[in-house]
Amino acid sequence: MTDLTHGVTTGAVARRLGVSPTTLRSWDQRYGIGPAVREEGRHRRWSPKDIAVLEAMCRLTTSGVPPAEAARVAKARAGHQPPPTELPGVSVPARAPGSGNGLPLGEVHREFRGLARAAVRLDSPSMDTLLRELLAAHGLVTSWEEVMAPTLHAVGRKWESSGDRYVEVEHLLSWHISTTLRQLAGAARPHPADTAPVLLACVPGEQHTLPLEALAAGLAEQGLPTRMFGAAVPAEALDAAVRRLGPTAVVLWSQSRSTASHALARHVADTSFGVRGAWTHPLLVLAGPGWAGRPVAPGMLRPSGLREALDILTRRCTAFPSSLAADRTPVD
Repeated sequence: MTDLTHGVTTGAVARRLGVSPTTLRSWDQRYGIGPAVREEGRHRRWSPKDIAVLEAMCRLTTSGVPPAEAARVAKARAGHQPPPTELPGVSVPARAPGSGNGLPLGEVHREFRGLARAAVRLDSPSMDTLLRELLAAHGLVTSWEEVMAPTLHAVGRKWESSGDRYVEVEHLLSWHISTTLRQLAGAARPHPADTAPVLLACVPGEQHTLPLEALAAGLAEQGLPTRMFGAAVPAEALDAAVRRLGPTAVVLWSQSRSTASHALARHVADTSFGVRGAWTHPLLVLAGPGWAGRPVAPGMLRPSGLREALDILTRRCTAFPSSLAADRTPVD
């Protein structure tokens, strides 16, 4: 158990905050974010007040504030020095391309860096706040394509190249993004009861659902109904769902070529329903990188991203005859 009377070691504080001991030593040397009381001949020991300053520093850098500014504000809030004349965080100038605690971020928005840092620290409250602010400021498509998806990819690449480290980061980040997307979909306006839905499903063997959840949230924002079947839907179950629902469109997600079943896609696209003498077929949307590399067959479309998929499906749902939406009798 940690002896709070004599303070906490640098290693223990680093583990608690999700940063490296080297980062803490650097902050101490560069910005004076260190133990207020030091004893000769002993390792640094951090008091609860010292740790509170570090926590404020972490929250500020997570939101994209440059470290020097973050240090001044954190110390000012703790009463260590007069507050700066301007509080950062409202409008922070862009910084040079860098990384967030070792993630290969590249040249990205500060929201990207902030979300990545919060994920590495396993900082759930900050992730929730950042994701809500991100959607409010930039909308779903930009938030997904420029921040959420790239951050997930960065974490995934780091996991693959570091011997199974960061698995917990990817799981927690995925959970919070999924929760945010579902909340967005749940708050969307209702759709007309007689509108045929868009069916969303991952192909058999495919577990990656987040891109479909982003699409479902975008369709819900447009007031369009969806049926989300999630990960690894068996072929027989998918066939039954298409026949029962008579959807205006079916979106099949495949992350890799090993899961992309073109035979299944052809079968779904050929499924017929509607009124006798005027049978129709669902539009089949092949989503995800797994479908790349082969020509798209008639009755199918392969969008390049979330924005294009939303455009395709919105036009399809708008043009789909209401009479067919009301009578979706399957053809045996």
